[in-house]
Amino acid sequence: MPVKRILIADDSATIRHFLIETLAKAGYEVSTVQTGEDAVRVSEEELPDLVIMDIVMPGMNGYQATRAINRNEATKHIPVLILTSKDMETDRIWAMRQGAKEFITKPIDPNTLIEKVRALA
Repeated sequence: MPVKRILIADDSATIRHFLIETLAKAGYEVSTVQTGEDAVRVSEEELPDLVIMDIVMPGMNGYQATRAINRNEATKHIPVLILTSKDMETDRIWAMRQGAKEFITKPIDPNTLIEKVRALA
């Protein structure tokens, strides 16, 4: 099933705006949240086809939110794509251990983003 509805979890209004524009142009429905806690809650309520998750957010970080989504029976089927400025290999490994399916670093290349989103379909 192709990805149609995407939830973005990022505390940066600039990044959220860029992602909404990029993904909407590619035909996706997009909703956004600013915290890890909200990402977990909205994932369970809306059951999006994909979550794009930042790591560094106030409160629950992206690693914790990814782990919570992957451990929840209702949401564990939802792939999580980590999109972050943290570009160390240890960040990538830790994200994957929390259940992330893909890892992209900022700055964001729109073509790479769309390619990775489509690959998770």
